[in-house]
Amino acid sequence: FLPTAQLFEPTTPGHDSILTLALGIVGATVMPHNLYLHSSLSQTRKVDYSDKDNVRKAVRFMTWDSNIQLSLAFVVNSLLLILGAALFFGHASEISAFSQMYNALQDSKIAGAIASSTLSTLFAVALLASGQNSTITGTLTGQIVMEGFLHMKLPQWIIRLVTRLFALLPVIVVAMLFGSQEKTLDQLLVYSQVFLSVALPFSIFPLIYFTSKKSLMGEFTNAKWNTFLGYAVAVILTILNFKLIFDLF
Repeated sequence: FLPTAQLFEPTTPGHDSILTLALGIVGATVMPHNLYLHSSLSQTRKVDYSDKDNVRKAVRFMTWDSNIQLSLAFVVNSLLLILGAALFFGHASEISAFSQMYNALQDSKIAGAIASSTLSTLFAVALLASGQNSTITGTLTGQIVMEGFLHMKLPQWIIRLVTRLFALLPVIVVAMLFGSQEKTLDQLLVYSQVFLSVALPFSIFPLIYFTSKKSLMGEFTNAKWNTFLGYAVAVILTILNFKLIFDLF
């Protein structure tokens, strides 16, 4: 489960590299637009900004909120990786698409004694739920960006319709072009998650920079160790993204 040198091994034909899958998990878990969403959620609390004690309390609650959510996401992803590795060990060549995984979960030769159609159905429901979650957060973030950065004061239903259409149109086009090529769709899903990882530094660097400026944040600036750790994570992620891009192209 811990990172090994295999992370940097080149891609084998027909399979995504471990680095590709790892960065895909990072992108799908953190998602750059969620950084803007969390920033906006901090403004939904009724806070008297003239009272610094109230502001400190709001910052503390939001910090705990974000840390708990991302920690739970980390645990769930870890459990999925460990469970998948244990359950499908030795069958990697037989499972390279979601449909194959769906069928494998009800195949006693692969999944063993726990194989059942119920397990496959739960897997399908989990995929649907994760897709809905990503779509909802993406739509909310689109609304936040349009209102906060672009100052577009439109009715809520119009903003949500526009942002949802921007999310759905590419999916519809891709489904129409590659609908019969299931493996291609699976690869597109993985690479869409990798793209989120590649886009993360473009959100992280400005966020760290602005929150460490005393002229903007006053006494609520990041601690020096927090700023250093944030930049270190962003730099490491950027290096890994460049490594993956060079490997692919």
